[in-house]
Amino acid sequence: MYRGRRLRLNSSVRSLVRENRLNVEDFIYPIFVVEGSGIKEEIQSMPGQYHYSLDRLPKLLDEMRSLGVQACLLFGIPEHKDSCGSQAYTEDGIIQRAIRFIKQYDPNMYVIGDVCMCEYTDHGHCGVLDEKGQVKNDETVGYLKKIALSYAQAGVDMVAPSDMMDGRIGAIRKDLDEHGFSYVPIMAYSAKYASNFYGPFREAAHSAPGFGDRRSYQMDVANSKEAMREMAADIEEGADAIIVKPALPYLDILKEASERFDVPLCAYNVSGEYAMLMAAIKNGWMREDVIEESLLCMKRAGANMIITYFALEVAKRLRDEK
Repeated sequence: MYRGRRLRLNSSVRSLVRENRLNVEDFIYPIFVVEGSGIKEEIQSMPGQYHYSLDRLPKLLDEMRSLGVQACLLFGIPEHKDSCGSQAYTEDGIIQRAIRFIKQYDPNMYVIGDVCMCEYTDHGHCGVLDEKGQVKNDETVGYLKKIALSYAQAGVDMVAPSDMMDGRIGAIRKDLDEHGFSYVPIMAYSAKYASNFYGPFREAAHSAPGFGDRRSYQMDVANSKEAMREMAADIEEGADAIIVKPALPYLDILKEASERFDVPLCAYNVSGEYAMLMAAIKNGWMREDVIEESLLCMKRAGANMIITYFALEVAKRLRDEK
């Protein structure tokens, strides 16, 4: 018998020689918060995921704590939208209130605020527009600074700019430092592709663009060298960690980034990846083990952290396996 077979003979030896493992500490759980009260509403295209009003968060936070999921990523759906996404940076915005609520209820929960404008603009794009409907880079960066600062003032632990504007990491870092928030890290969506895998999220966040698409500012799905340039630029501007989004179709990007850059690397296991696997499992086309397999692929490619809608489900399995 060959060495490979000898080391695969049973579950005990396979566990002993396993190169990568999932840990509950790897996971960041996305949470969609909405205005109102008494709301826990399932997202149709993402079965098992919900919109939460603030008063319905305690049960979720208790579950996360009991499972050891220590970090969340917040997305807000406001009641009012306008051309400059003003509800994204107001002191009493839905995310600002959610940050304060969570940090008061569970001070140990690590709260990450997604910094973008698409959920808050009436046109659904990730910035302010010119007369031709193109996103204005520098003016948008000014608004992104206001959003990040408002999150820091509310008590956020980390900000995660997801807009893909040029120069926003350096501008946000400078602004946070000048206002006394030098300890707030930035996890940049550095390689965010203009992907079709975001469809369910856009339903969940009510953030689909009202016209056109986001290819003029998100990355071309055909490019990999460009991703390395984007990551290098964000790191040089002060990013403490970087995100590759989506994850499964972009494992080559994750792998190359892990070999090239010496900063923490986060994979975003996006809504389309979640919806695909959930549909396949529901229809009996694949076993539930495919969930862990898909997340292990991200760890094997070099991800230190994984933003995933599967966080709670996999955390339960990891607990039960002990």
